[in-house]
Amino acid sequence: MAEITASLVKELRDKTNAGMMECKNALKETGGDVDAAIKFLRERGAIKAAKKADREAKEGIVAAKIDVEAKSGVLIEVNCETDFVAKNDNFKDFVSELTDAVAGSDATDIDAANAVSKGEANIDEFVKAKVIELGENLQFRRMVRYDVEGSGVVASYIHLGGKVGVLVEVNCTKDETAASEDFRELVKDLTLHIAAASPAGIGREEISDDLVDAEKDLFRKQMEDSGKPPEIMEKIIEGKLGKFYSTVCLLEQGFIKDPDNTISDLLSAKGKVLDDEISIRRFIRYGVGES
Repeated sequence: MAEITASLVKELRDKTNAGMMECKNALKETGGDVDAAIKFLRERGAIKAAKKADREAKEGIVAAKIDVEAKSGVLIEVNCETDFVAKNDNFKDFVSELTDAVAGSDATDIDAANAVSKGEANIDEFVKAKVIELGENLQFRRMVRYDVEGSGVVASYIHLGGKVGVLVEVNCTKDETAASEDFRELVKDLTLHIAAASPAGIGREEISDDLVDAEKDLFRKQMEDSGKPPEIMEKIIEGKLGKFYSTVCLLEQGFIKDPDNTISDLLSAKGKVLDDEISIRRFIRYGVGES
């Protein structure tokens, strides 16, 4: 059996990020064979990760990566068990590495992302190895990728140290518009607004029937003892829905920097300045631990 030297342990630690004793034991189990020890640690990592998988992981970080041309971007959420780990630089660096790997791939969903190569393994194994190191259940919970088609940009905003993240795609009809400072500033403002206002959709057609029906039921209960005829109540409910939509539809929300004007007003005004048609194609907002 090869001697388990400090340099051998260090080599294995550098390659796996596993703890010193984990590496030493793995080398003992594999007769000092570093490659076999890496495989051993991965297998142990899968077992340990499986044992921790039932433990609740609702803390964590939302992270984003946008390419230099602002034509492609990803937003991801990685969870851990405690706020202590979520604030740890080791965990933050791990999430940053994971985000870079996903952004550099063509993965468009979590399954494809987990299969993306990361070093000598893939992201799924990369996460399991970090479970060993940090001793907590870690979950690469979700991701989304936006790629611009035509003229426009993708932008992101991370709020509250990674507790909230936004990804948005805003389109126009001319490339010079997309490259302008005014347009980029508008898109930045939209990401800030979405993070703060948490809209449920861009327009009314994106608001789920379940959400609308729940709101109608609430209005009906509020008017149960009003004595008004059912047909009058329904007209009142339709009127109340207008205010409801102004709180959940992005285009109808008052802009956080100028509440007297809606996001729709903002897009129209900026479009006139830039002599272009500007539209929000899609957006998503992640809050750590939210469904």
